[in-house]
Amino acid sequence: MSEKQELTLEQQKEVDRQLEVLKRGVVEIVPEEDLRKKIEKSILTGKPLKIKLGLDPTAPDIHIGHTVVINKLRQFQDFGHTVQLLMGDFTARVGDPTGKSETRKQLTEENVLENAKTYVQQYGKILDMSKTELHYNSKWLSSLNFSDVVNLAATMTVARMLERDDFSKRYTNNQPISIHEFFYPLMQGYDSVALECDIELGGTDQKFNLLMGRHLQKEYNKPQQVAIMTPLLEGLDGVNKMSKSLGNYIGIDEEPNQIYGKAMSIPDELMLKYFELTTPISVEEIKELEEGIQSGAVHPRDAKMKLARTLVELYHDGQAAEQAEAHFKTVFQQRALPTDIPEADWTGEAEVKIVDLIAELGLVPSKGEGRRMVQQGAVKIDEQKIEDLNQEISVASGMIIQVGKRKFAKIK
Repeated sequence: MSEKQELTLEQQKEVDRQLEVLKRGVVEIVPEEDLRKKIEKSILTGKPLKIKLGLDPTAPDIHIGHTVVINKLRQFQDFGHTVQLLMGDFTARVGDPTGKSETRKQLTEENVLENAKTYVQQYGKILDMSKTELHYNSKWLSSLNFSDVVNLAATMTVARMLERDDFSKRYTNNQPISIHEFFYPLMQGYDSVALECDIELGGTDQKFNLLMGRHLQKEYNKPQQVAIMTPLLEGLDGVNKMSKSLGNYIGIDEEPNQIYGKAMSIPDELMLKYFELTTPISVEEIKELEEGIQSGAVHPRDAKMKLARTLVELYHDGQAAEQAEAHFKTVFQQRALPTDIPEADWTGEAEVKIVDLIAELGLVPSKGEGRRMVQQGAVKIDEQKIEDLNQEISVASGMIIQVGKRKFAKIK
């Protein structure tokens, strides 16, 4: 950097401030020294950095595990940088093979576009969508001819592709790998070429794909992006990655009472990690909480209630957070039934098996889940535990059915 390009003291402080915030809760930055250089150049030129997050909208709902990387995007946005939210409407038809032991089914264009609408609505709860660029990679990928595709494939070897853990395991175990799956990381990398992005974000499981973007930008004589990897958030079980399929998740579109109640079941040892990765609470506040818990000045339950309130407020509002906390205290701390139990019309038989009753009332997603809840002693009728799967229930007006800690229904 020449003398004319040197940063002033105030500009240097701004670089340091951005780096301190942006490196918080990050697992790896490749290469880290380039991140500083890009921020310095942005401040000197007044030109915002382009920050890419690629999404394959293969499922319509997101949970707070997904918000770890979105919160990082918001931090870049708050510093004046440009967020490029890339909807992989083309790549989703192939499906990301990351972590998969078999070839994924391809989605239809209609599936992808419908899911994308929901993603945009939900991401808007965190990002300022008026300052977010939306891109669909079908715009450039669908226009590549076969010669373009061959040239793209020529930039990477099969040996390098097989360095990916999922491909390597499947190859070793003689499980099939379709040729089109090799194109997924190539296409995702080509997105970075097309968007000329400066930085790409993703979870640690996306490292291969993110580095592919750097590789292809170099092959196409473009400045190389910096890859920033965020951690994968453990779910409510404290062991596995948060996942809807495992049921260990908190959905950002869930009702306030659900979000609050689920947050209160987070293992104590993960509480501070949730604060750091899923809330806007400052580093200083988290440090105070940590010291308070260690010294005994702050009870872990009180800290967790603060986390639960914060999450509800983020995805609903302050009033909803207060009401959810009052509901939790009433139902769980005072062991009383809530006063706002939803009423349900019963039009079925007067005598019905317990599993059929809770399934038809929508208190469980399936009869299989209903049987499991009964076997676990998690089903009550008028506060009396039901443990017999075949028990016949005489349905009566005013009867209160409870499933688990958070689901209630009152028969009209």
